[in-house]
Formats: sequence, C-alpha cells, structure tokens
Amino acid sequence: MRPLTRAGSALTLCIVVTLLSGCPKSEEPARAPAPAAPAPQAAAPFQVSRIDLGTAVGADKKVSAPTTTFRPADTIYVSILSDGASPTVVLAARWTYQDGQVVSESSQTIAPTGPAATEFHIAKPDGWPAGKYKVEVAANGKASGSREFTVSD
Repeated sequence: MRPLTRAGSALTLCIVVTLLSGCPKSEEPARAPAPAAPAPQAAAPFQVSRIDLGTAVGADKKVSAPTTTFRPADTIYVSILSDGASPTVVLAARWTYQDGQVVSESSQTIAPTGPAATEFHIAKPDGWPAGKYKVEVAANGKASGSREFTVSD
C-alpha cells in the first residue's frame, strides 16, 4: 500500500497547486481618493453694513456713546461699519445742515480684509447752530447710506 499512498499524496499535492495557481491573488479593496481640501473662499466684496452716530468712539473706531441728538458744543462722530475685502476703498463723509448747506466733507482710503470700522467726526468750537443735519456716506463715489441727526440747546 505504500506506492498508493505516495501516489495519493502526489495527486493531492498536484490538485492543491493547480487550485492555488488558478485562483487570483487577493487584491486590496480600491480606496476612495482622499477628499480634496476645501478651496479657500474668496472674500466677500466690500459693503457698508451700518452707520452709527454718537458723541464718542472707542479705540476700535466704533461709537461708544450713541445718540442722534447733540448739543451745540459736541464733537459729532460717525462710525462706518463695513464687511468684505477690497484692495482699496475711498470712504467719504459729507455733512450737511438742514437746507443742504455743506458743513464738512472728508474722505479716507482704506484697504479692508474683513469687518472694519472707519471713523469721521466734526467739531465747531463756537458751537453748532440748532437744527437738523445729515451725514451721507459714499464708498468709491457710490452712495452707501446716510443718517440724520439734530443739534439742540
């Protein structure tokens, strides 16, 4: 029986080798590509978001004492709050008295990269005449809003 055992072992070995060589190699499952990093968002375009009036501003150029009624001797502040970015923006403030008479005009060039505050102010040592006033704000020559206020004794 010995020759048969050897023949059986050899036959078994041939079958195993044949089966293994016919089987495909196990492949690693396909991996999904890594998610791409989000593209940096372009900054929103510049826009004036709010115009505040008051008798004082803080170091952050925001109004710290808001009001729309002033005394003749007050310094009158306007804080222009904006959002967005731009390499250059010319902000202008035009102050007028009740009949449209221009009291003051000034401008500042800024280069905002996000939320910003820009401050303008007017003062008159001998006092403002009582009445209604308006400050008009423009960005790059385009009207961006206005605020009315009153000076009273």
